[in-house]
Amino acid sequence: MLRRQFMNCLILLVCCAVNAATYQGSTVYESYRGLVMAGYQGWFNAPDDGANRGWYHYTARKGFYPGSCTIDMWPEVDEYEKLYESPFRFEDGTFAKLPSPYDYSTVDTHFRWMQEYGLDGVFMQRFVGEVSNPSGKNHFNKVLSNAMTAANKYGRAICVMYDLSGMPKNGVEVLINDIKEVAAEHSLMSHKDNPSYLYHNGKPLVTVWGLGFNDHRRYGLEEGRQIVSALKELGFSVMIGVPTHWRDLEDDTEPDPALHDLIRQCDIVMPWFVGRYKENTFDKFKPLIKKDIAWAKKNKVDYAPLCFPGFSWQNMRFPQDLHDFTPRNSGKFFWKQLQFALDAGAEMIYIAMFDEIDEGTAIFKCAKRVPLAYPGSTFVPIDEDIPSDEYLRLAGKAAAVLHQRFSLISLY
Repeated sequence: MLRRQFMNCLILLVCCAVNAATYQGSTVYESYRGLVMAGYQGWFNAPDDGANRGWYHYTARKGFYPGSCTIDMWPEVDEYEKLYESPFRFEDGTFAKLPSPYDYSTVDTHFRWMQEYGLDGVFMQRFVGEVSNPSGKNHFNKVLSNAMTAANKYGRAICVMYDLSGMPKNGVEVLINDIKEVAAEHSLMSHKDNPSYLYHNGKPLVTVWGLGFNDHRRYGLEEGRQIVSALKELGFSVMIGVPTHWRDLEDDTEPDPALHDLIRQCDIVMPWFVGRYKENTFDKFKPLIKKDIAWAKKNKVDYAPLCFPGFSWQNMRFPQDLHDFTPRNSGKFFWKQLQFALDAGAEMIYIAMFDEIDEGTAIFKCAKRVPLAYPGSTFVPIDEDIPSDEYLRLAGKAAAVLHQRFSLISLY
């Protein structure tokens, strides 16, 4: 087994040395410990952005026009270099515009914000269902390339995260082939050539999200075991994304102890909390998180608690079920979670999400002035009593606390 692992790592190192990109980064990221990072979807497209996908992921099944869309929030667009006119209008009759992460300038703006506000970096989402087809793979390759360049330019951490949602039958093979290509293209095995890529426990980190859920997915724990095993053999450390009640194997989780065995094979476990609680019910989840941390320590797995600013499916699931709405309360809900994670002894934090305006979890700058509302496209503005950068500021504030804690620890 060890000989096979060594050979797989050697082959990947050789592949990464051929035609691999070299980046000039200012910071080398050796560990997730002490960092606050967010998920980065990067799945939006606009006509004429060069991806040939038209309006993508902004659009609902019937298209993208007043009365049909999936996004609930509207980006604050003043700082973007390139914008695309949408079919939506403001009250004064002017057309509202949107950015596309297919453009490097858009991603550059996002990573500049991360640096300005102190967010340590992002996990770049790669949806296995998307990268299994040419159009999706082209898009996510371009966005990832944009992000690798920007991450090193601004000294931010970056890590690949595979979302298994919608994974096809040959998804295991797709994922493993894809990470080999990504590793070769972006020098993941060489910190000298890609300083910003996030390492953990001495190896480049890859995240696999979506294992253990009991919502009738087309894949299961066996596929997860194959993926984690293959990633380990290739020389990666692994973070696994699991349901909220993974430890007790109940509620949103498959009642299969094999999930715990799989988690023990990984380096970090990250549970999914989005939409599971609101501000007035969060206190009930505090004991759960403390027990999660204790289980992880006992089983020698690092634990990354998740914090999110709010949640909304107003347009994606029209007419909306009010149970699917979590108010932001001007950042108080977000900070309550961050503060608890810090007080509970979290060594790293995952924020959902940086740019997710579909589910209303975005922490990047979103607008107070939003387009006119129609049934099926009513947008949620940022609270009037806070600036549009409030959530970036809070994320950076939490990161500063972790930085200080780990710098103090390193003195002894």
